[in-house]
Amino acid sequence: MKVIELILNVLWLLFCGLWMAIGYAVAGIICFILIITIPFGIASFRLAGYVLWPFGRTTVDNPDAGPASCVGNVIWLIFAGWWLAIAHFVTSIPLFLSIIGIPFGWANLKMIPISLAPLGREVVSTDERFAGW
Repeated sequence: MKVIELILNVLWLLFCGLWMAIGYAVAGIICFILIITIPFGIASFRLAGYVLWPFGRTTVDNPDAGPASCVGNVIWLIFAGWWLAIAHFVTSIPLFLSIIGIPFGWANLKMIPISLAPLGREVVSTDERFAGW
């Protein structure tokens, strides 16, 4: 299964992962420049790594996240989240035009909720997610 994940990640990187990760990194840099939004920058860089190499990993709710992450997600949504969600949607459109790109188009659409509300989530290996079941 790891070989398939490697192939999917390399194709993802070529088709859309690199430029989407750059979008998250730009959002993170802007958040770091504004200083007060550094926690948003950290979340953005965490998601940039996930968007760069997503197969074999997933996001789960962080049980330690408090109500501040909910407020932070509203602020994130207003300033950066909707831009990233639009980028995921626009990226998915040309991917759906080819048979090879269809799974990557779906993966882009599945990342929209994460791009809208990243706080209170953490990126884990898919093996870790199901280890507790």
